[in-house]
Amino acid sequence: MKAIKAEKIKKVSKKPGNPTPFSDIVRLAIPNKGRIAAPIMELVEKSGLHLAETRERRLITRTLDPHVEILFARPVDIPEYVATGAADLGITGHDMVVERESDVEELLDLQFGKAKLVLAVHEDSPVTSAKQLAGKKIATEFPVITRTYFGEQKVKVNVVLVGGACEATPQLGIADAIIDLSSSGTTLKTNRLRVIDEVLQTSTFLIANRESLRTKKEKIDEIHLALESVIRARGQCYLMMNVKRSSLDAVKNVLPGLSGPTVMDVASNENLVAVHAVVNEERVYSLINSLRRAGAKDILVMAIQRMIR
Repeated sequence: MKAIKAEKIKKVSKKPGNPTPFSDIVRLAIPNKGRIAAPIMELVEKSGLHLAETRERRLITRTLDPHVEILFARPVDIPEYVATGAADLGITGHDMVVERESDVEELLDLQFGKAKLVLAVHEDSPVTSAKQLAGKKIATEFPVITRTYFGEQKVKVNVVLVGGACEATPQLGIADAIIDLSSSGTTLKTNRLRVIDEVLQTSTFLIANRESLRTKKEKIDEIHLALESVIRARGQCYLMMNVKRSSLDAVKNVLPGLSGPTVMDVASNENLVAVHAVVNEERVYSLINSLRRAGAKDILVMAIQRMIR
């Protein structure tokens, strides 16, 4: 596959007044649109990589860290931007990396945008396996993955490249089957499609240029840790409470935690201790009453923005 040219992007100069040379910059490519663009932007902001204030979004935008900048790009282009060195890091789907056959390092599964690339046929089709599709037309936005999949099955098919609405092609007579992304399966059911095989599981990944991992390791490790800490904090809450020392064992018995609760003395005449713990937010609702019955009081529940182990 023809690689995306990186030279033009590499020559983009920084604004006057910012003397940081390009060789010291870590450029992170993120989607400019699509289903994962908004959660990725939220992740970047929560990690501390705040975008510098600007009235309009530019192709390349500075962050408050003078050594990090953001490149906005199409998700499908990000693997090649990273592979060719136009960007040092990128955030995109694993399916995009596989489809572009890009030589990059997948550093971190960001655990959102999860989906499956599936082979599906119309519910009225007699086809039950990929072998039965020999010589048939397969509509997809993923021609490389599709050809690889059928090649492994030793089945020759005709790939029909579509730019969208892939799920409608069997009903329109354009294709006999499709290979497309499915997250909940609702769209497939709506279009009366039946899955006959799972081709690939995908999620959103932080990817890196292999050379940049060597030459800019310290800053890349810093960004990696920042993003990972936000991922770890998802779904977790911080509980703080006061407990009479005589009730401490009872509270410990009902209080789960990542490494057990932290217990500290409280300057009080009531012989109290402060108990802190990190718990899954799904358990908070039921925990509160259990903790009160066990003897806890002054209970505070706080959101966690980042968590580093």
